[in-house]
Amino acid sequence: MLSQKLQDAINIQISHEMNASYLYLSMAAYCDSLNLSGFANWLRVQSEEERMHAMKFFDFLHDRDGRVFLQSIAQPPAEFETVMDVFEQTLEHERKVTSWINELYALAVAEQDYPTQVLLQWFINEQVEEEKNATLILEQLNLVGAEGVGLFMIDRELAGRSLQGDPQSASEA
Repeated sequence: MLSQKLQDAINIQISHEMNASYLYLSMAAYCDSLNLSGFANWLRVQSEEERMHAMKFFDFLHDRDGRVFLQSIAQPPAEFETVMDVFEQTLEHERKVTSWINELYALAVAEQDYPTQVLLQWFINEQVEEEKNATLILEQLNLVGAEGVGLFMIDRELAGRSLQGDPQSASEA
């Protein structure tokens, strides 16, 4: 059975994931306002992934006879200095999420809750990928600068990102 401590911590993580989804959606809106639809697309997909992560925790609580208690979602920032700023904040946020997942894992180990540890191992692996992707985009932006042709080349590349398992992406292949 899931301990109250773990249930509470997972409920907080659901809130973190939903906040991340909202943050990335706000970043997408900012990029759309700059007519950078590729960056906006990448961030929309990121937003949807975060919502799916929240639902993974949501379903896990129900599977373990726990109870979901949804919390408020904070209003994300709407303005950013540059696209570089967006991705600096993205990497910083993903590092914060990694620390939250690591704290949850440590709690699951302390509680000797093996099913939660298995779930969290998936998230630990996911966070390695999330940080790598944000770092890669930041490095590319550093190479080409915040303006000009290079920015548009990265924008076009990011336009091709879709959710894994998205039926629309399978029909385009």
